[in-house]
Amino acid sequence: MLLLLGFCVGAAAASAAVAVLQLQGAIGPASADYLVGGLRKAADSGAPLVVIQLDTPGGLDSSMRQVIQAILASPVPVAVYVSPDGARAASAGTYILYAAHIAAMAPATTLGAATPVALGMPGSERKPKEDESSGGAGKAAGASSAPGAPADAMTAKRVHDAAAFIRGLAQLRGRNAVWAERAVRESVSLTAGEALQSRVIDVVAKDLPDLFAQIDGRSVHLQAGDRTLATRNAAYVLRLPDWRQRLLAVIAHPSVALILMMIGIYGLLIEFALPGHGVAGITGTICLLLGLFALQLLPVNYAALGLIVLGVALLVAELLAPTFGVMGVGGVAAIGAGSLLLYDSDSPARVPLPLVLGLALASAAVVLGGGALALKARRRPVVSGREDLLGASGEVLEVSEGQTWAQVFGERWQVESTQPLAPGQRIRVLGLRGLTLQVQADARSDSRERLTS
Repeated sequence: MLLLLGFCVGAAAASAAVAVLQLQGAIGPASADYLVGGLRKAADSGAPLVVIQLDTPGGLDSSMRQVIQAILASPVPVAVYVSPDGARAASAGTYILYAAHIAAMAPATTLGAATPVALGMPGSERKPKEDESSGGAGKAAGASSAPGAPADAMTAKRVHDAAAFIRGLAQLRGRNAVWAERAVRESVSLTAGEALQSRVIDVVAKDLPDLFAQIDGRSVHLQAGDRTLATRNAAYVLRLPDWRQRLLAVIAHPSVALILMMIGIYGLLIEFALPGHGVAGITGTICLLLGLFALQLLPVNYAALGLIVLGVALLVAELLAPTFGVMGVGGVAAIGAGSLLLYDSDSPARVPLPLVLGLALASAAVVLGGGALALKARRRPVVSGREDLLGASGEVLEVSEGQTWAQVFGERWQVESTQPLAPGQRIRVLGLRGLTLQVQADARSDSRERLTS
């Protein structure tokens, strides 16, 4: 009975503990799934508060909005805490921080630089001029123009939409909307102390107990109504991603996705060129499917993806219709160019340049090495078949009933000659008609026999 009572008390204490979720790295579908699921589980367990420990350079807009929608609809108060010391809430992290019921930062952390970037189009953003880097703070939050306004229409639409979105979050939570818009339009950033002074965040806390002590007694607004936090000396439970979310995050990493794609491509090429037990084909198919799955989770530039597909087609064409390496080199160049453009270099989801160059050089080595081996094999003398019989030497075995039989390369052949042949005479093959060899007496062997005798 006492054990049962202790179990019930422990379960109740665990359910009443603050749920702590950790998000480190780029924000993508895997991290969004982890955060949304964590908020749902916290609500089901009756947690009084959810704390999202945030350290991110940014991420995908769709994943960011998925997380923000879950925070806004959460029946449990959510505190976003930028920690540990030295962490940042850049780009998409700034929007999530603004959406939280409680915005907190640890000392020596930063936030901001929330200008949306067109993924897969490096260099498309117009940088603000030096004389445009100030003055945004004096404009009204709803102003239609801002310093560093983008020149092209698509970029303008993207920036205006992002500015309106974060301005709406700031107005909902009673935070500094003017600076929020500057973070979008001018990519400005703040330290933790500056953010507190500018009313961008609510608390600067050195650790979780300090955060709980400072927000104790604060009132937050939920969809169901206002709620007063009682978090002083609260216990907390750290809920890490499960194995599925960790695996998805690994597969969705840009470098892993590119490596899987290349392994898949070369596995299928090897299987087509050297059919065997199917190991290369099966491995290549699995890796290619995993790579394509990862690509749909990442900010893909479809022009770059088209270059990679073109490169694969050229390699297949080189395999089926050899062109002395012309199509192969073109395929390697297309794959290399597509890999360079596949992810934006300014995006948190990007492929390291050394990896791209290494894969391109490896592909070039495979194509050039295969071409060299093929050319070397082409220059080798024929060792079997019809061509190998031409000029071959043999010996007459017997002549009977108008048919002459000879031994060539250890095989018994019927032969024909314009000159009479005798058993034991050496012959040389001139051609092949059907299954009959056209031969003549080997003058060189006859002369050697005469010299010997």
